[in-house]
Amino acid sequence: MSWQGKNVLIVGLGKSGRAAAAELARLGARVTACDRQQLAGEGLAPLGQAGVELLLGRYPEVDRLKPQLVITSPGVPAWEPPLTAARQLGIPVWSELELAYRLLPPEVKIAAITGTNGKTTTTALCGQILKDAGLPVVIGGNIGTPLVEELGEVQPGGFVVCEVSSFQLEAIASFRPQVAAILNITPDHLDRHGDLDGYQAAKGRILAYQEPGDIAVLNYDDPLTRDLASQARGRVLFFSRQQPLEQGAYLKGDVIYCNLGSGEVRLCHRQELSLKGSHNLENCLAASLVALALGVTPAKLVATLKTFPGVAHRLEWVAEVEGVTYINDSKGTNPEATMKALEAYPNPLVLIAGGRNKGSDFTLLAQKMVGRVKYLVLVGEAAADLEQAARGAGLQAIYRATNFAEAVREAARAAVPGDIVMLSPACASWDMFKNYEERGELFKGLVRQLAGGQ
Repeated sequence: MSWQGKNVLIVGLGKSGRAAAAELARLGARVTACDRQQLAGEGLAPLGQAGVELLLGRYPEVDRLKPQLVITSPGVPAWEPPLTAARQLGIPVWSELELAYRLLPPEVKIAAITGTNGKTTTTALCGQILKDAGLPVVIGGNIGTPLVEELGEVQPGGFVVCEVSSFQLEAIASFRPQVAAILNITPDHLDRHGDLDGYQAAKGRILAYQEPGDIAVLNYDDPLTRDLASQARGRVLFFSRQQPLEQGAYLKGDVIYCNLGSGEVRLCHRQELSLKGSHNLENCLAASLVALALGVTPAKLVATLKTFPGVAHRLEWVAEVEGVTYINDSKGTNPEATMKALEAYPNPLVLIAGGRNKGSDFTLLAQKMVGRVKYLVLVGEAAADLEQAARGAGLQAIYRATNFAEAVREAARAAVPGDIVMLSPACASWDMFKNYEERGELFKGLVRQLAGGQ
């Protein structure tokens, strides 16, 4: 496709919107980029210098602008006026993921990973496995760096491992990963997708453009994910931590095996995994299948499984202060993620939770807290809903903080040696922070202040 002189509208100027605007301007397109917020900051200046027309605090009239293509950022709902108008006018609407896919060099093999929980860890683990195996791989997407920004690093015939979100998958038109993994589907982003069926359908779009020779890696233990096997156009490989499978990756006893059709291969004992917890066992099973499907040998795969340290903001060890361990799980942005975090440690827990609710029900999380959480510190918009659910489940040791720093101080005050203070909010960060990374970094900074005061 020739981009020279092509009239493109970018809707939303988050990370992916800015990256798409910059790349299209470099390719010679006439780019208009808009955001309903009156944004400011260093990230916008280079766009203006590159010739991008910036419309801040407002949207253009699409019928007057007459773009040939619209690129939407993940955070922009499909019902926003410029997207609705574009579709009514028959103008293609792509996500930045679709744009990046169209710009990739030839013969690149793509592994795309989605799911409600675990996708960042699994993406990072898959990428590290391929790196350790000596393969030319680029890691990007929803994991933090827009794939468009990584295009210059992708080699022809190389590999891309990308984390993809339901928001990105809403606006793909041809995106075809040779290996697509869906880790799990539990209620999340229902304020955006309407209901669980809508959310499942968005996740299932990762399979939409696969071909018969491609592979879908699915969680056999999760019914909503398992059911998507009927939509797969290629081969389906399941993973399970609950039962052995005829083919796939699975746990038998406490040993991980894989079988891609040519016989069972022992990988390692679950205690040898560097990543701990049942949820991380599932991530390792999925990553193993993805890597094997891309040609990594079992021996090289296992070497990385035994050494991979994990990712920031997901059950991240921060410090031990006066015998209390502090864990940053800021990426736990829904109840299911926090429930898995509660299962990861046997120690008594002081839990910091709260933020912006994305349409979740906290009932099951509250029930999981009983017997695991000795003291609950709540903060943010969803504090009242979380408190109601927790008290309804029988938890009484609850504190409502007025700000995040107070929440950390109160958690530290309540903890005794041997306890774990864990930030695992079960909510989005957007009521107080730009993203979960900013929330997690503040938590780590506050904990380090506590450590400095010993």
